[in-house]
Amino acid sequence: MELLINFFRILLNKKILNFLVIAILTFVSFAWTFFIFHTPFEINLVLSIVALRLISSSILFRNYSLSWSRATQKTFLIKSVVYITPFLLYAPYFHGEFRFAFLISELFLYLFLINFLMFAYYYFANKSSIKKTKSVVIFGAGSAGIKIANEFKNSQYKVKYFCDDDVSLNDRSIDNIKILSKKALKNKLNNNKIDLLVVAIPSADKSIIQSAIKDLKSNFKEIKILPSLNNILNSDNFAKQLKDISVEDLLARHPKDLDQTAIANFIKDKTILITGAGGSIGSEISRQCLVFKAKKLILIDNSEINLYHIEQELADKNNKEKIIPILQSVVNLETIDLIFAKYKPSVVIHAAAYKHVPLVENNKNSAIVNNIVGTKNIIDLSIKYKVNKVVLISTDKAVRPTNVMGATKRICELYAQNVDSKDTIISAVRFGNVLGSSGSVIPKFKNQIDAGKNITVTHPDITRYFMLIPEACELVLQAGSIGEGGEVFILDMGEPIKIVDLAQKMIDLSGNNGIKIEFCGLRAGEKLYEELLINESDINTKYPSITVANSTNYSIEELNKNIADLLQSQNQLINLKKIIPEFNHQPNN
Repeated sequence: MELLINFFRILLNKKILNFLVIAILTFVSFAWTFFIFHTPFEINLVLSIVALRLISSSILFRNYSLSWSRATQKTFLIKSVVYITPFLLYAPYFHGEFRFAFLISELFLYLFLINFLMFAYYYFANKSSIKKTKSVVIFGAGSAGIKIANEFKNSQYKVKYFCDDDVSLNDRSIDNIKILSKKALKNKLNNNKIDLLVVAIPSADKSIIQSAIKDLKSNFKEIKILPSLNNILNSDNFAKQLKDISVEDLLARHPKDLDQTAIANFIKDKTILITGAGGSIGSEISRQCLVFKAKKLILIDNSEINLYHIEQELADKNNKEKIIPILQSVVNLETIDLIFAKYKPSVVIHAAAYKHVPLVENNKNSAIVNNIVGTKNIIDLSIKYKVNKVVLISTDKAVRPTNVMGATKRICELYAQNVDSKDTIISAVRFGNVLGSSGSVIPKFKNQIDAGKNITVTHPDITRYFMLIPEACELVLQAGSIGEGGEVFILDMGEPIKIVDLAQKMIDLSGNNGIKIEFCGLRAGEKLYEELLINESDINTKYPSITVANSTNYSIEELNKNIADLLQSQNQLINLKKIIPEFNHQPNN
């Protein structure tokens, strides 16, 4: 009995099994080839070729170790190379006795048999035993859609159709699953509801996603989407990364001119100091700097909880020695000076600021000190310690400001443009709202919807520019990489979006049609619309998503004196107007 067990144990060894398969299939393929060529069976020839194939299988790619249950197209190619190689050796040798057609016919039959056997084994080894109780349609017949379809094989979902806007794919199929256009799919479903629609086009423009959801949502009980390429984890199971459709997915722009090489050259192996590192923008810039292999990150923030969260997140990625979290306000000149002296950063990204318009209106002095004095401190210390590049994060609210927050940021831009920077390159980057930031309308609308309340919008005509946080931060770093000093870079935010349309989209996505939109009136300092340029003339860069605003000359001596007067003034609004003549304060909207 023990001998029998040992025999089967040896027989089940992968190498032995591989050799047996080669020998048996070679005999089968030769037997058939001899038969159809009406030639007597030559055992010596067959044994010689079996030996050559066994040797090739043992040497080339360790073919015997290839897993049949995990076979891919590459496995097929490897096996083909393994058996074509000995053919190139024996075909010339036996050419005199046997015609070339005989040997090539046997080889093709052998390759067919072994690959058919391998893929048949793969199919049955991976055939799911899970009962298919739900149906899914995958929008996007590209590599992402095909990957998700394969992952659904081991789930309760059966892929009914692929759907794609590419007309060349219409009525074709993938693994016997038909590819339909949106119109053909709707006709096929004929008002019947399918369990799930998966949108699997991570690099698609927002208009394609919006159109797909608008046209198809009535035919599906549930819609899921694969994250954008910026956020997708390529090593993970795609099906596990599917998420509910959000308004961010509908508004995402995905700039086409992101230059990863330029950003890497700007960040790699450098010590980067980031102020406001725990905020929406600062934290994402910190993540990006880690992705682009910064040598060290000096993270400064005045919020303990925000700094804790970003420090813990980044340290969890085995980069603890690179992360220096510093709980401090940029207003404290002496302490910030010590930080610059100790760490000597190469690049400074200044994102620290008070940005919430109504809050700043009620706390003018705090915002003026934090935004203006904090920025002066960072810029002055960067010049003192010979920092290579400084990037100031600005806002579209700095253009013809109607509120104190926008006015303070415009003064920061003026200081960055006109200070004697010596060898330090100082640039500002101006952009609009980022989707999902802590102070944006989207979290507020979500909370109102979750609570079953009506959504409050300030005005039916109010518009804003929007961009995803990761995309805005990548463009900030890209702008910093091309800065030569004194520029105010403008990020292309696309077309402004009506907030009432945004609110309606969020209501539609929630499925709660009982929620209505209420108008509550403009808040203090709030505009109906934002602008990105003070005048229409701007300078193009080599990236269409980034332009440069015309510079504003301002005597730095006069600016410093005016800032000092502002800080000591009893009527700060008058002094703000003195520095920025276009400041049109609207506190009583």
